[in-house]
Amino acid sequence: MEIALASAIGLLTAAGVYLMLRARSFDLILGLTLLSYATNLLIFSAGRLVVGKAPVLRDGVEASLANYTDPLPQALVLTAIVIAFAMTAVTIVLAIRSRADNQSDHVDGRAVEGTGGRGAGERGASGERA
Repeated sequence: MEIALASAIGLLTAAGVYLMLRARSFDLILGLTLLSYATNLLIFSAGRLVVGKAPVLRDGVEASLANYTDPLPQALVLTAIVIAFAMTAVTIVLAIRSRADNQSDHVDGRAVEGTGGRGAGERGASGERA
């Protein structure tokens, strides 16, 4: 179980970093989302992987690590999910605004190659679309 989870965390992190290094806004948003998923899994796995145990001690159950799971990583992951959702929403709004202003979805603001310095949606002097 630990090896599969560690592999999933590594794969999500690698894919997230790769997508964040690309020059398109959709790829950047997807990379940030994958990186937040990997971080959530890492935090969750730091609290010991226990299946079928309650996060709170009950009456009549011995207070040992074998009888319950740590609730703190679960609370941190729940908070991180809400923060990641808000961060993704803000990033999408910024990407839409950048697309509207620059007529391109490149994050560096440069024009697309082959358009002659115009944005992807602008028309040239003769009226042709780039």
